[in-house]
Amino acid sequence: MKVIDELLDLGNRYAEKSTWKDFALTKFCLCSMGVAIGMSVPVKYRKPVLAGCAVVFAATYIPLMTKVYQTAIEKFD
Repeated sequence: MKVIDELLDLGNRYAEKSTWKDFALTKFCLCSMGVAIGMSVPVKYRKPVLAGCAVVFAATYIPLMTKVYQTAIEKFD
């Protein structure tokens, strides 16, 4: 899987060169894409889609915030 390894390496190099502002812009971009996609979901499917999004959000947000809090606490140790 050479292509995947190269993409992952590119992502790591990008992350090393990025600041919090770059990541904030990425989040806003992804949020706007999500809203645009959400607007196109038919009404009868919105509740299941929303439930799936809530699960994905919780599964990604909790580990991210855990890392942020651990990083913040390290400063005081």
